[in-house]
Amino acid sequence: MSENPDPHVATDDSGGDEYGTRLRLAEPKMFRRAGSEWEHLGDQAFFYWDSIRSIPRAVVSYRRETLRLIAEISMGTGALAMIGGTVVVVGFLTLFTGGTIAVQGYSSLSDVGVEALTGFFSAFINVRIAIPVIAGIALAATIGAGATAQLGAMRVSEEIDALEVMAIPSVPYLVGTRIVAGLIAIIPLYALASLASFVASRFATTVLYGQSPGVYDHYFRTFLMPTDILWSFLQAIAMAVGVMLVHTYHGYNTTGGPVGVGVAVGNAVRTSLVVVVVITLITSLAIYGASGKFNLSG
Repeated sequence: MSENPDPHVATDDSGGDEYGTRLRLAEPKMFRRAGSEWEHLGDQAFFYWDSIRSIPRAVVSYRRETLRLIAEISMGTGALAMIGGTVVVVGFLTLFTGGTIAVQGYSSLSDVGVEALTGFFSAFINVRIAIPVIAGIALAATIGAGATAQLGAMRVSEEIDALEVMAIPSVPYLVGTRIVAGLIAIIPLYALASLASFVASRFATTVLYGQSPGVYDHYFRTFLMPTDILWSFLQAIAMAVGVMLVHTYHGYNTTGGPVGVGVAVGNAVRTSLVVVVVITLITSLAIYGASGKFNLSG
């Protein structure tokens, strides 16, 4: 009776030692992959913590750089300045989103004879879902992608290493300033997004479909609660923080040369879009729960 010299090698009648060898080689690889994923998450968590801690220093020590980034984020630079940069992108996105909500809402409500409630539909959907989500997507596609590309190019060209050599802390100067700029820029951007969405919804309902402006305004003002606007604004701020953290992390830790910059931008955009949706879900459950906090009666 022979014994297996290696206890880690499993044998059976069909595969013998070959199956056990494959099993033995696959297990450490699987464990190493899982361990590397946890290390990657840990690196992200430490980077996010360092970035948030660097915000006060960025505000105090690098005010000029922060102001420059605010102007760049809001109005764009170079060719983007001709079309308004992020301001125009967010405005057009929310403008057409508000019109789409009015069209779908009026068509759906008219099927059951309550098209007069289109104003309620606009006040409810725009504030709680459409405006913050569209603003977050626009931030990820414009401000976030630009930050990732800038930091990635600086990393592959060793400009970040040069800052460290000159005793300039790279995280406050490059990351903290961009987070502050994103937080400040989101305030007028959110106001513009809200205005564009409300105007588009009212125009589509009262002009395109011919509903009485008085009827629309009555239901719109009745169900537009100030607390909803406040929570929606705080949700947009949370999205801005999440988007900037994700994009600055991928840009700051870019590897692989110019090709790596493109890969980092793609990974950052995908991750930030998921973050936007997750923040929307969490805030909706935390604020509104299962009740919705409104009463509709006839």
